[in-house]
Amino acid sequence: MSFFPKISFQYEVEEYLTKVFRNKELITALGTQEAEDKYQSLLSHLSHPPGFTTVRVNTHLASVKHVKKLLFEEIEKQFKGLCVPVLEHPKLQDILLIPVVGPRRDLKKHASEVIVGAQCGYAVLRGAHVYVPGIVSTSRFVKAGDLVSVYSDIEGKCKRGAKEFDGVKVFLGNGISELSRSEIFSSTGPLKGLGIRMIEPVYLSPSFDNVLSSHLFLQNLPSVVVSHVLNPQPGEKILDMCAAPGGKTTHLATLMHDQGEVIAMDKIANKVKKIKQNAELLQLNCIKAFCYDGTRALSVEKREDKQEGPPFLPESFDRILLDAPCSGMGQRPNMAYSSTLKEVTSYQPLQRKLFSVAVKLLKPGGVLVYSTCTITLSENEEQVAWALKTFPCLQLHPQEPHIGGEGMKGAGLSLDQLKLLQRFDPSAVTLQGMDINYLQDSREDDLISLANKDCIGFFIAKFIKSNSK
Repeated sequence: MSFFPKISFQYEVEEYLTKVFRNKELITALGTQEAEDKYQSLLSHLSHPPGFTTVRVNTHLASVKHVKKLLFEEIEKQFKGLCVPVLEHPKLQDILLIPVVGPRRDLKKHASEVIVGAQCGYAVLRGAHVYVPGIVSTSRFVKAGDLVSVYSDIEGKCKRGAKEFDGVKVFLGNGISELSRSEIFSSTGPLKGLGIRMIEPVYLSPSFDNVLSSHLFLQNLPSVVVSHVLNPQPGEKILDMCAAPGGKTTHLATLMHDQGEVIAMDKIANKVKKIKQNAELLQLNCIKAFCYDGTRALSVEKREDKQEGPPFLPESFDRILLDAPCSGMGQRPNMAYSSTLKEVTSYQPLQRKLFSVAVKLLKPGGVLVYSTCTITLSENEEQVAWALKTFPCLQLHPQEPHIGGEGMKGAGLSLDQLKLLQRFDPSAVTLQGMDINYLQDSREDDLISLANKDCIGFFIAKFIKSNSK
């Protein structure tokens, strides 16, 4: 049952998506009503957070069992003795899953209100506290120590510093203000630090602020699957083409036991800095990060022997991960998607440029994994169909582990080809809440099965390069 309204789009984007999810292949396979029901279910799921928090254990520094024990103790402390299980995944043996309790429908709303921006609101729904930069407005007389109800301005229409807001807002839960209104909106400039400590969030997820930071990496379940599908081996040379903020980069290095070379690229300097910080925090030494545009990463001239960074000569890498820039429609929760149709459709040509460079940089016999966190056909299955037609040297390859569903119909791929793809579709399960009684009555296998489906929207394709032509 929906707790929040379905995700909303700009009119042109909504029209575009409606056509995608009512394409002829899909309608023929499912029928009009089932196709429409699946699409409406997807829209409801996207506005709600995933049913589980996924953390990847840095097995380079600690065992999963040890971190599981520490994490269970931390959650028990945060949840004041509430017994929420920490689950090990049988196919992804370096992650831990924490069920998200909620939505909690019986929370009392307080007279004092705090309005936060949409992105801050989504973070709160996944376990974060409210930091000062995320606060847009507060009631007139808010003081430090006050109980406040926190709302998200999902349409971005609240003016900073407003004393009241009657626009569209979504209740996120209750917290204690760490600062007064005058301190939050200080004329000396924006403050940093904690603004509201959430004590009664609508969705109860653990906060990971400064919690086991060198032992854990907060990551969505499909994002962990990607690195396992690439399956890097010790001693290999790996390229992560669009690497920021470094979750997959550090995972690849960990899977290689920090032996070999992981080249990470991103074209935004601050994001590259974040990759380096994460590598240092997790004590991984085989990662080399460069600020560089992946579309220009192929060298047409001979390189100097000592040159470490891009551009690279053809056939330089054993395996390449292209986790491509995308329209991001699979991210959850998201209640109001703001991009225009022009922005949404701009990603396909960019992805193809990056893909073409990746194919040339890959050694014969090498592995290329392409992934996105979006739900469109044009950025997913259509890209696979284009790649197979454009590059005869590429063959689709089975993925291990295969946890998501098969690819979506509509791009002209055969049933056998669709089965080789992984599409994580949140609408594959019924939207439901979880309370403590449900968790206590559920078998661990059933919870794992639910976690595999109730995650973000995501897509993975794996290719092998058969020869150098």
